[in-house]
Amino acid sequence: MQHFTPPQMGKFLNKGTVSLVVIIIVVLSFLSTSVYIVDQTEEAVVTRFGRYASTKGPGLQFKLPFGIERNYTVNVKAVQTEQFGFRTLRTGISSTYSGETGEATMLTGDLNIVDVEWIIQYRIIDPRAWTFNVMERNKTIRDVSRSAINMLVGDRAIMDIMGPERSAIEAAGTEFMNETFRGYGIGIDVIAVKLQNIDPPAGVQESFDDVNKAIQDMNRLINEGQQVYNEEIPKTKGEAERLIQVAQGYAAERVNKANGDVARFNSVYEEYRRSPEVTRQRLYYEMIEEVFAGEEGTVFIDRNLENFLPMLNLGGAR
Repeated sequence: MQHFTPPQMGKFLNKGTVSLVVIIIVVLSFLSTSVYIVDQTEEAVVTRFGRYASTKGPGLQFKLPFGIERNYTVNVKAVQTEQFGFRTLRTGISSTYSGETGEATMLTGDLNIVDVEWIIQYRIIDPRAWTFNVMERNKTIRDVSRSAINMLVGDRAIMDIMGPERSAIEAAGTEFMNETFRGYGIGIDVIAVKLQNIDPPAGVQESFDDVNKAIQDMNRLINEGQQVYNEEIPKTKGEAERLIQVAQGYAAERVNKANGDVARFNSVYEEYRRSPEVTRQRLYYEMIEEVFAGEEGTVFIDRNLENFLPMLNLGGAR
């Protein structure tokens, strides 16, 4: 049996330790450069010798070690935001805003100056394009957004920008930016453009407020007049309709009465044609009865002509 002396034992242990350490270092280097984890919200762009190789999804992934393949993780789920005309400074849960006058000040279509603050929200939809196609991605996004909003504001009057055209500017800005970014191949999709504060410059703020107040007063008076109009017109139309119906009823009554008189006259005329003398006498009696009808208890007419001196000789003699 061979026995090692202490110097020989130390030499043997030193060689074994060094080999073990080297093996451990090689294994750790292999693992650290070949294994990586992709989060659920991310995708990994993998390059081989600097050229694009593949795109990996979430989970534990493997690649060639020692820098042969490299991975670049890109968050494809988060909605990212860019602010224009202001910056949000976080202090606890409160927010303060500081103006960025250079990019906020714009010229409107009616040659007024206005300060516009806005944000854009976008999401990365093509990790490969986002990683390789554009070098200064953030600057490109900001430049395109500023160009779009300046163009849209410059096509409109200041009151339209501050009022009914806000939503139209936001929709047109989203469409224009997406079209431009697709042309650049930057790999993002603009979800929304949102206009924040739109104000005239500080030097003309007071005058602008006066104009705005006058416009509000005008609109208020118009609304009040419209309200009175809505109250009075239906009432007047109802009254006119009532008068028309009353007139139509009166006309119908007069026509019916006239028709009745004509019918009665025709019937009397027919009787007269058959018996002229009898009819004349009956008409005479009826007229006398009608003339003296107001005296109650007094009989003026004796139909048998026994106790009455005729006022009219029906036989022709007077």
